[in-house]
Amino acid sequence: MILSMKNIKKFYGKFCALDGLNLEIEEGALYGFVGPNGAGKTTAIKIMTGILYPDEGRVVIDGTEAGNDNMRLKKKIGYVPDNFGVYNNLTVTEYMSFFASCYGIEGLRAEKRISKLLGYLGLSDRADFYIEALSRGMKQKLSLARTLIHDPKLLIMDEPTIGLDPGTRFEYKQILSELSEQGKTILISSHILTEISEMCTDIGIIDQGSMVMSGRLTDVMKMVTAQNPIIVTLAAKITQAIKLLKEEKNVKSMSIRGNDILINFEGTRKKEAELLAKLIEAELPVVSFSREQGSLESIFIQLTGHDEERTVLSHENESDL
Repeated sequence: MILSMKNIKKFYGKFCALDGLNLEIEEGALYGFVGPNGAGKTTAIKIMTGILYPDEGRVVIDGTEAGNDNMRLKKKIGYVPDNFGVYNNLTVTEYMSFFASCYGIEGLRAEKRISKLLGYLGLSDRADFYIEALSRGMKQKLSLARTLIHDPKLLIMDEPTIGLDPGTRFEYKQILSELSEQGKTILISSHILTEISEMCTDIGIIDQGSMVMSGRLTDVMKMVTAQNPIIVTLAAKITQAIKLLKEEKNVKSMSIRGNDILINFEGTRKKEAELLAKLIEAELPVVSFSREQGSLESIFIQLTGHDEERTVLSHENESDL
């Protein structure tokens, strides 16, 4: 376990930002941390990174409890905030050298490390550029390079791809996937649910300061799909099929969508198979029979009740946030 937060509470005056938050991240996970605005994500991240301390609860990072050896703990963490910072008067190399020195990395060792990271992130030809001359995408890559300077085991990233163009976003996601494959544990806080579902191995959904769902993303998606309606597509004989389905006690309700019948079905996988067999035995022309695929959006809305919130579901509609 690389990160464990147990029964975390945090108050701002009388306001409870985190109310018994429990979060666990396995080593090597690419963890998506999502929740509506005001759910407590930012406070949780600040506690993970040592910027804030909880009023109650226990935080353990890579076997060490927060508060016992904070300098050692911070060497295990790399943090990419949602804004770049104010270092426009430095060149890329000066910027990297400054952060290397913060971790005691200097001289030839620093030069080699900086050169390697700039090359890996495609910034070698910008080494002597002032930061103010960089595009947003390049700044975001530089922020990641700075975060990797001390080779941390855990990367904590707050909206890392927000505002990037599609090409840079794709490239950035590829880099994160590579880092995950290399053994880095990565937590990504994001509002872009499609991105989380595409990238992450694990997910945690927070609402009103508490974790309302967490686990392997594949397991979560299977659970969502299992609760969705069965879609039966027929080439013909819709009326006959409806008549047969009305007689089934596991069919709670139905709706029609073209040649599709959407069935609210409560039963085991065996019962689903038996229903399909009955349709075929009745010589109904079944084209397909399957559960409607679940989505991260659907479970997010179910668990948080924030269907009115403008959650970003695609890259195209993000620019006006």
